Amino acid sequence: MELIDFIPFKNEFTKACQGLTTNATHTSEKPVLDELKVRRYDKPIADISEFILNKIDHWLGWNLVNEKTAVGGMTTIRAEVSSFILFGLKINVTFGLLEEKDINGRFITTVNAKAETHIESRGDLGESRRVIRMMLGAMDFEFRNTVINEEDYQYRSVDTKGSAAACQQIFNDAQLQQHKQPEGSPKSTTIEFKKKPVIQTILLKPTAKNEETAPAATPLTGAEVQNGSATSAPAASMTAEESKPSKPKIMIVTTKKTL
Repeated sequence: MELIDFIPFKNEFTKACQGLTTNATHTSEKPVLDELKVRRYDKPIADISEFILNKIDHWLGWNLVNEKTAVGGMTTIRAEVSSFILFGLKINVTFGLLEEKDINGRFITTVNAKAETHIESRGDLGESRRVIRMMLGAMDFEFRNTVINEEDYQYRSVDTKGSAAACQQIFNDAQLQQHKQPEGSPKSTTIEFKKKPVIQTILLKPTAKNEETAPAATPLTGAEVQNGSATSAPAASMTAEESKPSKPKIMIVTTKKTL
């Protein structure tokens, strides 16, 4: 017996501490609270899974996510629970069922559970523990005549450290979703991106020339002169002159008188 056992309201004090410091809970062989102990029933796995699915279907705020058989023969049932205390936040709860035969050939079903709350703080006010206790308590009442304690299981089980231990290790990995940053770790620095200076471009338009250069006249061969193609050269020069703006002509008229 330890000194802490003499503290009054020990279980209530432990529940309050866990509710303020944890947001994930799981069952184990030697838990801090008896309500989180692994359950074993003298029933086949089909009866246990049917009972869990029936409760998830009828309970308010419980929604079935999936049901599948994992490697090793373990059946997992996942559900999503809406917490009323946490204003509708979701709690993911998983039940692991493992069936084995004892030395007499009778079925033993081991039930594990873990729950995680989608919350940013470290504590979920015990909602993850409440979800597990709600289902395990209903199972204890329904199968109260088939509950197997630890001593009976050690006597009847063929391999206590085999598949059952591997199944338990899976549910022992439930951890906090938000970890406290260790002291002395460097703080994250913000990355600043330097902006390049804006360069203003000025478009320079070429000035229009007042006069256009006339195209150079190509020399004509004798054959072209005979064929009458020589007349095309003045036409080319005329087009260049016609393109120039015509200047107004001023005529001065004077009268010649004899004196």
